Amino acid sequence: MMSKLLLLCFLFFLSCSHLLLSSCFSFSNSTKICPHGQSLALLHLKKSFSIEKSYSNYFKYYHLPNYPKTEYWKEGSDCCSWDGVSCDLVTGHVIELDLSWSWLSGTIHSNSTLFRFPHLQRLNLAFNDFSGSSVSAGFGRFSSLTHLNLSESGFSGLISPEISHLSNLVSFDLSRNWDVEFALHGFDSLVQNLTKLQKLHLRGISISSVFPNSLLNRSSLISLDLSLCGLYGRFPDNDIHLLKLELLYLWGNSNLSGNFPRFSENNSLIHLYLSFINFSGELPTSIGNLKSLQTLSLIECQFSGSIPASLENLTQITYLNFYYNHFSGKIPNVFYNLRNLISLELSRNNFNGQIPPSIGNLTNLRVLDFSDNQLEGAIPSSVYGFSSLSHVRLQYNLFNGTIPSWLYTLPSLVELDLSHNKFTGHIGEFQFDSLESIDLSMNELHGSIPTSIFELVNFSSPCLSSNNLSGVLETSKFEKLINLKDLDLSNNMLSLTMSVHSNSMLPNIQTLDLSHNNISGIFSWNVGKDTLVYMNLSYNSISGFEMLPWKSMRILDLHCNLLQGPLPTPPNSPFFFSVSHNKLSGELSPLICKASSMGVLDLSHNNLGGMLPHCLGNFSNDLSILNLRRNQFHGIIPQTFLKGNSFRTLDFNSNQLEGLVPRSLIICKELEVLNLGNNKINDTFPHWLGALPKLQVLVLRSNQFHGHIGVPKIKSPFMSLRIIDLAHNDFEGDLPEMYLRSLKATMNIDEGNMTRKYMGDHNYQDSVMVTIKGLEIEFVKILNTFTTIDFSSNKFQGVIPKCIGNLNSLRGFNMSHNYLTGYIPLSFKNLKMLESLDLSSNKLSGRIPQELTSLTFLEVLNLSQNHLIGFIPQGSQFQTFGNDSYYGNPGLCGFPLSKRCTTDEIQYPSQEIEAKFESGFNWKITLMGYGCGLVIGLSLGCLIFVSGKPEWLVWIIDKNIHKKIARNKRSTCGRGARIS
Repeated sequence: MMSKLLLLCFLFFLSCSHLLLSSCFSFSNSTKICPHGQSLALLHLKKSFSIEKSYSNYFKYYHLPNYPKTEYWKEGSDCCSWDGVSCDLVTGHVIELDLSWSWLSGTIHSNSTLFRFPHLQRLNLAFNDFSGSSVSAGFGRFSSLTHLNLSESGFSGLISPEISHLSNLVSFDLSRNWDVEFALHGFDSLVQNLTKLQKLHLRGISISSVFPNSLLNRSSLISLDLSLCGLYGRFPDNDIHLLKLELLYLWGNSNLSGNFPRFSENNSLIHLYLSFINFSGELPTSIGNLKSLQTLSLIECQFSGSIPASLENLTQITYLNFYYNHFSGKIPNVFYNLRNLISLELSRNNFNGQIPPSIGNLTNLRVLDFSDNQLEGAIPSSVYGFSSLSHVRLQYNLFNGTIPSWLYTLPSLVELDLSHNKFTGHIGEFQFDSLESIDLSMNELHGSIPTSIFELVNFSSPCLSSNNLSGVLETSKFEKLINLKDLDLSNNMLSLTMSVHSNSMLPNIQTLDLSHNNISGIFSWNVGKDTLVYMNLSYNSISGFEMLPWKSMRILDLHCNLLQGPLPTPPNSPFFFSVSHNKLSGELSPLICKASSMGVLDLSHNNLGGMLPHCLGNFSNDLSILNLRRNQFHGIIPQTFLKGNSFRTLDFNSNQLEGLVPRSLIICKELEVLNLGNNKINDTFPHWLGALPKLQVLVLRSNQFHGHIGVPKIKSPFMSLRIIDLAHNDFEGDLPEMYLRSLKATMNIDEGNMTRKYMGDHNYQDSVMVTIKGLEIEFVKILNTFTTIDFSSNKFQGVIPKCIGNLNSLRGFNMSHNYLTGYIPLSFKNLKMLESLDLSSNKLSGRIPQELTSLTFLEVLNLSQNHLIGFIPQGSQFQTFGNDSYYGNPGLCGFPLSKRCTTDEIQYPSQEIEAKFESGFNWKITLMGYGCGLVIGLSLGCLIFVSGKPEWLVWIIDKNIHKKIARNKRSTCGRGARIS
């Protein structure tokens, strides 16, 4: 009976439910949800934008659904059913509009129909292109708005203050609109008025304000992103009690200082990004309170000290990055419980010691980066379970021992960088083919390259350079490495066997470096004919090429080989082409001028001859380096240089060139080095080169230059010149004092506050041969602080100008083998940086100034073959100079010469007095004095003869004689002489 009753109740329930549902559907179908005015407003809004289909490719990067939602808005249909539109079920008003990722493009004007939806509660326009639109007052009219997202949509200009009227806002995202900024105090007003905020994302918006303390009292906050907002000042030091806060991003505010924030124990923080800000100090032990933390990023801050052991409490952490700080000490052994860790990056700090053993517990680890520290010892050998580890970066440390076997067995390994350590032993065989990049350079590995390397089909960039690897590489082994882009095996002892079937190998390779190996014979490996842009085969024993087939080559370095025969014509595309230090012969073909994009052409140290093509100075606007040193070219230097050219270095040294210095060099405004030494150039001093503003090195030595240098034709010539070599020519006349006064680059170099670097760049560095310290020395690199003047072996005469003392940054000064007279200037005592001084083989007289002993950097001194006299100064560097520094001066005495000095030779007046006397001596004045003296003497004689002995005259003479005797006694006693 009961069962029947229950059955009847159930059937009644079904019947009522059916009636109720029918009624509801009937009501729905008979009611028009979307008001007509709002439907028209939406259609008008649609027409105000265009659809940019190209955005679809950009949005694919985010792996989020994106499509043109407004394309499906049709007139006559219910707008509440349109994509991105939601309405109130009772009133029909549009309360939500989501047009994010909709490919929209256009400007939102202040009168846009977008602002005709007063009941709007949610508005999302993110990821569109509204360039030219501002966050205008219209957005402030949505009084019911709780969620506003305008992120990454091209807004610009000032944010309207009306935005702060949206007091119901719970979520506000304006991030990544890079040209938007708050008006003065606008951000403070927003923070004060929007008291219900849970999410505030303003990444990239210009706030330019201190961090508002009131934000840390907003207990409703869940997510706060103020990255790249221009915040400055000091972050509040008080504890943070935002119990709901899950995300805090402050990265990229480089002027924001402070310490690591202290969070209360019952916090909810999940993501904390404090990178690229000026936070400093040590990490507090309270970091262990962040037990829900999953990501912690402290990249490029100023944190220091050791990592606290409380880090072991972060059991939920997945991403930990302390890159580029000042952390020190040992890496703590705190990883036993951090099993969720996926990425651990501690690079560019000052950690020392060994890798802690608890690292082996991180079985979910994908990225391990301890690079750029001072870690040492062997890598732990008993490590298992790293099935997900894909990136291992341990470069730039002090690790030693062999590479542990477990690194060869990682099934997911993609990148392995152990470079710049002290690993020894052989390279093992890799068990899996997932590896794409390996760098083992700058170690002490030896043996052959493992065969498994040639089976890594995903390999793109192996670097095994600077080891002791040996053996023979067959080019045919590379045939499986079709994805190879960069191959660096330089600085080893490898040789190469080239297969006849290797022409089509490595179809994607872009860079190849086999320099400093044992490769010999004809190079026939035409690898990467269409793709190779960089190839360095220098420092081998290659004798030739079948051809140079590379169509896209930009840098081709073949210097220091055994190349013979005519110069191989480079492809038309290279920017850098060097075949220096080979045995090439023959003439330089004008075809070289077809390489119109050439920037560096170095043919030096060969046996090339003939006349230089006339086009050599004007075939490329990009050519900055032309080095033809040490060949056998003859004829004249090309006379035409392009206006607006890029020449930085012109080196024609050690050829047989003749004629004049090309006057068109005056238009080479970028010229820094001009080396014309050791040729047969017959010209006067090229004074017009003084107008070149960047000229630093001028070498004219060993030519047939002649005549007086004279005075400058322009004001302040050669302002940048710091190496000048005019030696072994026929210049004559006085030393060019006015030019010497202008050498500002040799004065007052503050080495302590300047960056020491070499002339040139990473592609090419200048070199120069100079005579200094008595030797011919080739500087293969020219330091930017090196300065020297060499005027030796000419016919200069007269005195050495005192202004030389102003050149107080000189390292070398050579005036030997001339006809100079006079004294060594006392101003030389100011040349505090001088390392080499050569005044030999002149006609200098007088004494060696005692003040030269203050030149504490002086290593070489040569004053031989002059007419110097007196005592050789003692002390400091002078104690190190031998007889060779002084021979040929018979008037010199004292150490190191065997001739001893007499008392008179030791007791000499200062050079200053002698110099003044010499410079003030004048025969006309002397003759006038003799004449006056003669008249006065005759007059006095007549007076005495007539009147006898006048008492007044006797009294004056007697008194002065007694004064003179008294002075002489005091002076003699003061010098320590005995009076008998």
